Amino acid sequence: MREPPPSETPGPEQQGALQITECLCTDSPYAMADCMKRRRFLKNSAAASGATLATPALAKTGTAPRKPNLVIIHCDELNFRTLGCYRNTLPPEQAFMWGQAKGAVCETPHIDRLAREGALCTKFYAATPVCSPSRSSLLSGQYPQNTPVTNNNLILSDEVISFAELLKQTGYATGYAGKWHLDGGGKPQWEPKRNFGFTDNRYMFNRGHWKQFEDTPQGPRVKARTNGKASYSVQGADDKSFATDWLSTKTIEFIDEHKEQPFCYMLSIPDPHGPDTVRAPYDSMFDDRVVEKPRTFDKDAARAPSWAKPSPKCNYKMAQYHGMMKCIDDNVGRITRHLEQLGLLDDTILIFTADHGDMRGEHHRQNKGIPLEASAKVPFVIRYPKNIPARRRIDKVVNTVDFLPTILAMMKVKTAGKEEGRDCSALFTAAQAPAKWNDVTFMRSTGKPNDERVGWISAVTPRYKLILSSSDDPWLLDLKEDPDELTNFIGGLRHREVAKSLARDLITYGKTHKDPYCAHPKVRSQLKTLAG
Repeated sequence: MREPPPSETPGPEQQGALQITECLCTDSPYAMADCMKRRRFLKNSAAASGATLATPALAKTGTAPRKPNLVIIHCDELNFRTLGCYRNTLPPEQAFMWGQAKGAVCETPHIDRLAREGALCTKFYAATPVCSPSRSSLLSGQYPQNTPVTNNNLILSDEVISFAELLKQTGYATGYAGKWHLDGGGKPQWEPKRNFGFTDNRYMFNRGHWKQFEDTPQGPRVKARTNGKASYSVQGADDKSFATDWLSTKTIEFIDEHKEQPFCYMLSIPDPHGPDTVRAPYDSMFDDRVVEKPRTFDKDAARAPSWAKPSPKCNYKMAQYHGMMKCIDDNVGRITRHLEQLGLLDDTILIFTADHGDMRGEHHRQNKGIPLEASAKVPFVIRYPKNIPARRRIDKVVNTVDFLPTILAMMKVKTAGKEEGRDCSALFTAAQAPAKWNDVTFMRSTGKPNDERVGWISAVTPRYKLILSSSDDPWLLDLKEDPDELTNFIGGLRHREVAKSLARDLITYGKTHKDPYCAHPKVRSQLKTLAG
């Protein structure tokens, strides 16, 4: 029986300065050659780690130190402002985007605890703020165009070597539960044949935002049915069948099964993505009658670029969304307490993050896919007291593409050398930037090969975003002067050198990481002009 939840109910910084401070917050059509390359690497890495595989990590009572476990709690379409620990990094007008009335604010004490006892990144961005591309970058350490998942429902290359594959080769028990979204159009498609190192993927399903699951003699399935087919209905869901609870239980079961050896498990919760429904009692905890319109809800469409135009229909109501978040937080608490009861919490790198955000009415938009904060910035909270001091706040820009090299460095596991992201581990463990750090990262929109028009491409620092596309003039956002992201500063004399520097960074990125968006004639011309 699950335990009942407990009763417990500033701004962007200047570019360039080192800002790591104390936190105030509590499937595959690819060539056989590609597959053979991957197999050769795995064979070699298995041989190289033979000694490790022959001697599993000892329990805490053994003579050798235990390797750190890794548990990743990964949500879908999560607006960072719904978390208390992130609101605490913002001024009130940015923190309480839907008002401060009771019933309009979700408290998240369990996620906040992870931040309080570990580190919080205030500037963690999705390489592409859409489900499949973001997941491909997190898994591989490569930019989406090179995975080559640049849009939803595309197939991850067989050549990708994931962090789970690398951990598996060094003796880790690995597993995954929840939404995968990297094997094409299958839906739900349980237990994809290609698991990319997640050995136990019985509870991995390719895609869909189902609300209820159940175990059957034939394996897991969606519990809610309409005319014999899987349904998104939440009716009848309880704390045993509701997606977030059910998947969290599978995580706990995996931990119990593998507690005597190092393990890596990724829990991919399909909420708080739509449909905006949640089981009782979370469905009645919040009140849309007191929810306010976001500050930017009534933005002037005439002044907006194509990638940020207001949507004809937009819902900013938050009650069910907050309910989903509250259920997520309570299950983070369940997992944390279980690790604690097993004496494994401090031996576990525990991470809470998401694939992308959700506009939730900001800029009169819904969902994701654009470079504005509510869409592109996601929470990244990590707890591992053996190496990461409590209350650490990291204001440097970090990206989903940086995850693989960073986490493997923390775990002292060698990468495959294919990663394009940066090893940011020193930001977490030593409160300093790695040598030759350039505090800039890159994001891109979705797209398909050979499109005549390309989506947006962006260079991002803690303060600025340079955004280019084939359909618009260049935009430069200054989050210090305009945190609402409504004003284009590209023409101002004070921002000329910033635009020049970021344009040059984008040119280098485009060449280094073979991003075709930077080679589009219009974008290339814009970059040349700005770079001087």
